[in-house]
Amino acid sequence: MKSPRIHYIISLIIIVFLGIISRKIDFIPVCFGDFLYAVMIYILARIFLINHKPVQIAIISLLICYSIECFQLYQADWIAAIRKTIFGKYVLGQGFLWTDLIAYTCGITIVFIIEKIILKKTSYETRLRIKQQK
Repeated sequence: MKSPRIHYIISLIIIVFLGIISRKIDFIPVCFGDFLYAVMIYILARIFLINHKPVQIAIISLLICYSIECFQLYQADWIAAIRKTIFGKYVLGQGFLWTDLIAYTCGITIVFIIEKIILKKTSYETRLRIKQQK
């Protein structure tokens, strides 16, 4: 059986690709990119904290997203210079928006629910396989 991290890393690559594409296509709403950003943060947290419960990962992810968004209220020259780079633009963002907090919450909530469904199904299948082996 493959390591769960492999599945998360593959998912992360797909989400990053979709996030970049979402910023390049005009008819996709900007909030969709923020939604995907939150999903990416959740998956990153899951990769590094693989043994934590999904609810813990969701809370940590929300705290990270909210912190980054609130940090955008800080506008010192040095951080403004970083935000002008590609890294700064995509990771730190440009400016605080309340709607971003909603997009982050929706993204993390949906990926949390999806993961709970998948984990429940996987757990059920594992128990079934063990039962059949007996």
